[in-house]
Amino acid sequence: MFQSPDLRRKILFTLGIIAIYRIGAFIPAPGVSYDGVQRCLALGNTEGGAYAFVNMFSGGAMLQVSVFALGIMPYITAAIITQLLRVVIPRFEALQREGAQGQAKLTQYTRYLTIAIGTLNATVLVTMARSGALLGCQPGEIIPDDSLPVILLMIVVMVTGVTLIMWLGEQITERGIGNGMSILIFVAIAAGFPSSMREIWDVQGWRIFTVVLVIGIILVGAIVFVEQSQRRVPVQYAKKQIGRRTVGGTSTYIPIKVNMAGVIPVIFSSSVLMLPSVLMQFNQPAPGEEPSAVMNWFSIYFGQGDHPVYMATFFLLTMGFTYFYVSITFNPNEVAENMRKYGGFIPGIRAGKPTESYLSYVISRITFPGALYLGFIALIPLIAFVLIGADQNFPFGGTSILIMVGVGLTTVKQMNAQLEQHNYEGLLR
Repeated sequence: MFQSPDLRRKILFTLGIIAIYRIGAFIPAPGVSYDGVQRCLALGNTEGGAYAFVNMFSGGAMLQVSVFALGIMPYITAAIITQLLRVVIPRFEALQREGAQGQAKLTQYTRYLTIAIGTLNATVLVTMARSGALLGCQPGEIIPDDSLPVILLMIVVMVTGVTLIMWLGEQITERGIGNGMSILIFVAIAAGFPSSMREIWDVQGWRIFTVVLVIGIILVGAIVFVEQSQRRVPVQYAKKQIGRRTVGGTSTYIPIKVNMAGVIPVIFSSSVLMLPSVLMQFNQPAPGEEPSAVMNWFSIYFGQGDHPVYMATFFLLTMGFTYFYVSITFNPNEVAENMRKYGGFIPGIRAGKPTESYLSYVISRITFPGALYLGFIALIPLIAFVLIGADQNFPFGGTSILIMVGVGLTTVKQMNAQLEQHNYEGLLR
């Protein structure tokens, strides 16, 4: 791949952007005491918790309280919200159908929403860092000077960091190997792998480390197999006579993936299950007071991920969100209408309403194993926590491994397509 000058330039450019992104994860925000942050991290009070999930997507930058502390998460949230709004706002659905111009408008809305969400997240993060709740340390240890100008400067810098990350991702998409935002998410998650594996080696020993590594390799292979699996619904286009030419008469298929929802349902369910932890963080009882019955119930059943009620809720939420997300991203009525418009039909199925019913039937059957698969993958870190006492950010499982494998497969396909344009020979010969 380095023999192609164009592809080599794109790869080197992408690596340069990644280096900038990782450097920014360790530059403290103005007003933050770097020594204080390191002392609080050494206390080890940050494992799990309400912010462990967000910290994973920031590549560890959030717990460093850096200029890139918010990471890519505000953009992910904004993109998901924009996609969901297509269901309830007709204007968004119309923009989606307008092609490149409409997509550009939706991207602009996503950027504005990202800045708004980033401002909210930055305010919450600075408030938690100021009180010491973020890293479990004393107030004033992370932010020695908590005057209003310093706090406002921290918020502005963190929101600017989110904007810069958006720009970096777009540069990778336009001038790099493509899929910029996904590449940055991949890098942020992959950055935590060495420390997670080393912690397993130090705490559990080389035997457990070897078992985890073997299980990880098997899981990656299984995820690649499922992610590449699809149900191909055959479609036949009738022949048409236009003047003296005969067009149509071709055969193709509709590829319906087993996992059409991707990683979004796991992110949804993880975000929902973060809410009890956030409520407990902001409803701490005063010294000498007993916690309320509601907070006590949340603490028992949702305070730790190893409780069976937590695991069952996580699994069921993931399955439910899978069906919900597939229902809003794949519209059988629209597909059937487009097929009828262009003279296509499924062999043995009449065009129109019967085609729509058949596609709905196929989607509902194939989504069930996809939902089971996502629910099982999401529970792997929790199961590992129970069996071997590994940290809940277990590297081979959950959102992390799904994103890394998905982005890896997409990137290889893109690089392969670019190589074939120049050399007629793929990346994997």
